[in-house]
Amino acid sequence: MRTAIPSEQPQALMVPEVMTALRLSRSKVYDLIRSKELPSYTSGRARRIPVEAVRAYMQNRLEENAA
Repeated sequence: MRTAIPSEQPQALMVPEVMTALRLSRSKVYDLIRSKELPSYTSGRARRIPVEAVRAYMQNRLEENAA
């Protein structure tokens, strides 16, 4: 059976995965979520961050540092 969303790459990451990807502490990731710099949603009790949101955050940081 085929699924609607390909399972090759995850579409959303959990906080520990974002911590590893961005090399940030847990508290810093939650600070970014609280400040809406890193959009997220909950699924049950787990907080999920879309991969595109992480990419957009990194792009914004690069643009800020280039200015």
